[in-house]
Amino acid sequence: MSILITPATKILIQGITGEFGARHTRLSLDYGTQVVAGVTPGKGGQWFEHGTHRVPIFNSVADAARATGATVSAIFVPPPFAADAILEGADAGLELAVAITEGIPIRDMVRVKRAMQGGSTRLVGPNCPGLVTPGTGKDSFGGCRIGIAPGYIHKKGHVGVVSRSGTLTYEAVYQLTVKNIGQSTCVGIGGDPVNGTSHLDVIKLFNADPETHGMILIGEIGGTAEVEAARWIKANCQKPVAGFIAGATAPAGRRMGHAGAIVGGEEDTAAAKIAVFRECGIEVAATPSDLADALLRAAKARGVTLS
Repeated sequence: MSILITPATKILIQGITGEFGARHTRLSLDYGTQVVAGVTPGKGGQWFEHGTHRVPIFNSVADAARATGATVSAIFVPPPFAADAILEGADAGLELAVAITEGIPIRDMVRVKRAMQGGSTRLVGPNCPGLVTPGTGKDSFGGCRIGIAPGYIHKKGHVGVVSRSGTLTYEAVYQLTVKNIGQSTCVGIGGDPVNGTSHLDVIKLFNADPETHGMILIGEIGGTAEVEAARWIKANCQKPVAGFIAGATAPAGRRMGHAGAIVGGEEDTAAAKIAVFRECGIEVAATPSDLADALLRAAKARGVTLS
């Protein structure tokens, strides 16, 4: 099984005719993802063509979803318009909106969060690499790739990965695949301070998935989301979990590459988060290169087979 998306999930791309959106639409189609529609206002009736694929373009998300049955949107819309693009997906009743866009103003995201409260649409991101559920074909072809993650490094299996950092997500996935350990779903939640889905949200989904046998949780300095997830794991999760916190050498008060990665309290330093991880039974990776081995140590301690 997987979480949030499956190889059968129908995807629409908001911003499909832009250079960035078009490039990653092509890569997703090559991966076997069911991209069934694109949305660019004013270009409805045109087609996005790639190899043997011919994807219809619509003026609105509602029109695209109604015509094609798409339930998930990948958003490649420029920052000034991205918040409205997210809300358009919510208004259309999509199950999931994945906002890849970086640089959305925080005030816009506060408005989005408020508007989406109590609604049926889940938001992943913004400023995230997206999600991958690997397929069973060569280079995991036949899976579902939403966003910008390199699909070919994945392998179908039983480990869930959740991370604020895109590049560290790829690092963890590649290490697992090299060791012949596959993944159920990999979720990049993004590094902005106001986002739609937290570490804890994803951990709960992985914990409830019988085919996810272990998890890797990657965080960084700033905020308390990783601490909340760790304490929930201690109280509720019997699956092996490995963790890594980036930013251990960052000067206090220094804003890092992610807008959310700034230390402001007692529990959002790297040292404090690592201490909580250990207290909660999460096997801590000393460096990014130790992520897969840390999970193997955690699995061995619990007598769990991951491959």
